[in-house]
Amino acid sequence: MTKAIALTNQHSIMTPTNATAPTLLIRSATIARGGRTIVHDLSLSVPSGEIFALLGGNGAGKSTTLAAIMGFLPVASGAIEVAGTNPTAAPELARRKIAYLPENVALYEHLSAVENIAYFMALAEAEPPRGAICAALAEAGLAAEAHDRRVGAFSKGMRQKVAIALALVREAPLLLLDEPTSGLDPRATADFTALLRTMREKGRAILMVTHDLLGAVDCADRIGFLDAGRLVETVTVSDGVDVMALHRRYSESKAA
Repeated sequence: MTKAIALTNQHSIMTPTNATAPTLLIRSATIARGGRTIVHDLSLSVPSGEIFALLGGNGAGKSTTLAAIMGFLPVASGAIEVAGTNPTAAPELARRKIAYLPENVALYEHLSAVENIAYFMALAEAEPPRGAICAALAEAGLAAEAHDRRVGAFSKGMRQKVAIALALVREAPLLLLDEPTSGLDPRATADFTALLRTMREKGRAILMVTHDLLGAVDCADRIGFLDAGRLVETVTVSDGVDVMALHRRYSESKAA
């Protein structure tokens, strides 16, 4: 949204085994920012119905990757596709296929949850009925009595539920999450993880960038480790994850 929401190894693309193209496909992408190359030869894919967590410390290239996926930064070489659309060539079309949840969700404080969603949908030239908006808010876990309350008093967790409800109403195939559990208490984190699993079951492709290894292991299907702009390792959670070993490697990578 505009104001609110508007391994294998490094070289493997990890395309799913079925014939359907992945919702997000990044092929050997090199991305520069401010005249300096930030992301080097990045390849990954996220199919429908999967949560991929991209971990990395500050400066690893996570935010640069998100900006390129949304078409705000061009790809110097390689390619990115969002549901078949190249965000460098057609950024507006690509962004229509993306729901973006930033670390701090900025909603219009004086509007209610329902009014915020109606407003942002109107910007997208859509007018869902109130019933559809309330159903999405309920599915996102926001209590019915909060639907018509001004969001100025909402907690971070409640704001995230409004943002997820907007993604549900928009039916965007790709959900991008930027440090989604930062600042959440354990209960809110558990609620958010359950909500992500629901989104996955609905067939959404989800890419979350985070520095929270434990949170990623709890909710992601695969985890990729980004170090100095390079994807150095990807693990599949269902294969079993040695969290302590990963934590040691991840910490050493950040300290280097």
